Amino acid sequence: MSTEFFHPEEGLSREEIASLQTQRLRETLERAKHSPFYSERLQGIDPESLNSPEDIRHLPLTSKEDLRAFYPWGFLTEPVENMVRLHASSGTTGSPIAILYTRQDLANWAELVARCMNMVGVRSGDIFQNLSGYGLFTGGLGIHYGAERLGCLTIPAGAGNSKRQIKLLQDFRVSVVHIIPSYAMHLSTVIRETGMDPADLPLRIALIGAEPHTEEIRQRIEEMYKVSAYNSYGLSEMNGPGVAFECPEQKGMHLWEDSYIMEILDPRTLEPVEEGEYGELVMTTLNREGMPLIRYRTKDLTRLVPGACPCGRTHRRIERIAGRTDDMIILKGVNIYPMQVEKILMGIPEVGQNYQIVLERSGYIDHMRVRVEIKDEYFVEDMRVLKGLEQKIARSLREELLVSPRVELVEHRSLPRNEGKAERVVDMRQSEN
Repeated sequence: MSTEFFHPEEGLSREEIASLQTQRLRETLERAKHSPFYSERLQGIDPESLNSPEDIRHLPLTSKEDLRAFYPWGFLTEPVENMVRLHASSGTTGSPIAILYTRQDLANWAELVARCMNMVGVRSGDIFQNLSGYGLFTGGLGIHYGAERLGCLTIPAGAGNSKRQIKLLQDFRVSVVHIIPSYAMHLSTVIRETGMDPADLPLRIALIGAEPHTEEIRQRIEEMYKVSAYNSYGLSEMNGPGVAFECPEQKGMHLWEDSYIMEILDPRTLEPVEEGEYGELVMTTLNREGMPLIRYRTKDLTRLVPGACPCGRTHRRIERIAGRTDDMIILKGVNIYPMQVEKILMGIPEVGQNYQIVLERSGYIDHMRVRVEIKDEYFVEDMRVLKGLEQKIARSLREELLVSPRVELVEHRSLPRNEGKAERVVDMRQSEN
């Protein structure tokens, strides 16, 4: 199974990969110069002067702040009329990050996801249930189109509604699922409450990702459902899912180097780290038409897995993401920044000056509780008024964050205050294990 390649590029020699990357990097630079952002950033750089993938170090880095500053059209290399899809995520400053795709971009993305799924044994006869969220989030649609490209009967179940999920899994004898690890753990509890054993389902493969998880969680999922669970890596700026994926060896994720150039840099010096050392993953797209990105700082921390993979694929492997270089919170597969919470709260007249984000774990599910100080004049004894205000704040946060935090209203000056920086985020999850 592990050596049945979906594309011949999976078995290219290292020399062939380097040659292909150099060619596609030159083409990417030529294309990128048509965008407002890169037409300025790449002035004076001759694409033909790049003779190897390592020469990419002579090019400037691109950051998330650049994407915000040039939102919404500043990175496009073609007229907006040629774009057929947009995915976006909210940022800390109020300006979202938008990634746009041409028809060919979507086809290329579906091919990459299909390649990933084929690598772990998914085939056209499988029945696939996608338990990931759809919409602006890339996880749902990215995996969906990859599964259809592979020929699977695809069930777009979306996230949540556990009883419906279980019925679909049973009625259609689903063999492959895409699921967030924490929800996989939660769903197993719901399944047992119905009197079933999760291992009785006909599942054989679980694709897990969208949030950090440990090897121990993966092993628990495999044991509970009696499946093989494969880790995946993707980010919206690079398409979404399909950037890197485990093979059946489960010893790191193959990053598809015919579509991306990866670098692992020291996040402080921005110099390459030694092979095997942890650093920030920096990525360059090689086959994206509408919105190529060059040396994009992902803020994700990982390292290269040394040596060749026994599966026969030559594309290098990265370890699971160890963390991030910034303060991002990942909750139920959604990226959240504390400043997003602050922006919403500080725009509500009744809210005081202090708040606190509390991250908690109930069973295997992470939750966010937002403690909000209310100005004295609004903290009244009428519970209906307070309940209405609580619901108003929760609704506003939900619209911004795409998850539903629990809001707790507290009196003015009741939250802890520090002489220095405020402790905005309190992570209780480790102490609750």
